[in-house]
Amino acid sequence: MRVTDFSFELPESLIAHYPMPERSSCRLLSLDGPTGALTHGTFTDLLDKLNPGDLLVFNNTRVIPARLFGRKASGGKIEVLVERMLDDKRILAHIRASKAPKPGAELLLGDDESINATMTARHGALFEVEFNDQRSVRRQLDILNSIGHMPLPPYIDRPDEDADRELYQTVYSEKPGAVAAPTAGLHFDEPLLEKLRAKGVEMAFVTLHVGAGTFQPVRVDTIEDHIMHSEYAEVPQDVVDAVLAAKARGNRVIAVGTTSVRSLESAAQAAKNDLIEPFFDDTQIFIYPGFQYKVVDALVTELPPSGIDADYAGFGICWLSTHHECL
Repeated sequence: MRVTDFSFELPESLIAHYPMPERSSCRLLSLDGPTGALTHGTFTDLLDKLNPGDLLVFNNTRVIPARLFGRKASGGKIEVLVERMLDDKRILAHIRASKAPKPGAELLLGDDESINATMTARHGALFEVEFNDQRSVRRQLDILNSIGHMPLPPYIDRPDEDADRELYQTVYSEKPGAVAAPTAGLHFDEPLLEKLRAKGVEMAFVTLHVGAGTFQPVRVDTIEDHIMHSEYAEVPQDVVDAVLAAKARGNRVIAVGTTSVRSLESAAQAAKNDLIEPFFDDTQIFIYPGFQYKVVDALVTELPPSGIDADYAGFGICWLSTHHECL
């Protein structure tokens, strides 16, 4: 399958640069898998499409201020985009510079260049950076919170603002570590969640820390040749129990966003004794047409602005025709 089979262009006029005042007031397009029927509505209509006992699985990752600006001590501006936090002092990151720093290079980070760091190693396209905070002993998450910028996706063409530290989060975000929001979840607000609970819809939370690889373009011609970036995922025992209980009573497991899909299906692939088992590991699972889902029955998702997202087609969705219907 060619990458162009999943590619399209989205007019910039249709890209929201700020969220709706009421998150759940956005538009919703519903697609019935067996019939292919499409219906238009608002996101709150989701309440009517779920049954008591259905299980919604959310990704509770929280976006960190992962974009840092500064310069090399030897001269030259740099931009650092965190891929993941390795420990209390070290990050793995993409670095944009006129000339890539070499191991041992000193970096001065922050708008005021107040944080000293060292590039300690290179792993392919990624750089290992260690913070050398001289003023106090601070964890790197504290340092990121003090000097970092929110990593808005490339299709949002504006500088980040202080308000984005909350606007670019799901209302249930809990575990810091992502460099991009699981965008399907941005449309849920507390009033809608309360109504879903009142109806008897079950909820569970996985964690997948979305990495900077989500911003990278696909550089191959065929889907099968694409190497999916690795991301860390957690599917704890309570999620496993909720999934097995939903299946046992004949209800659906509905993933909110493709990151939840990746988490659940990774846990299912790794399971040895049951349909799904707890999972705490990196995953490179890549879902495209022909993939056999073991856990997920339905998907709540955001339309990507361009490029490839074959997870949808893996559900048997005619992606391009659905995209054109949305426009």
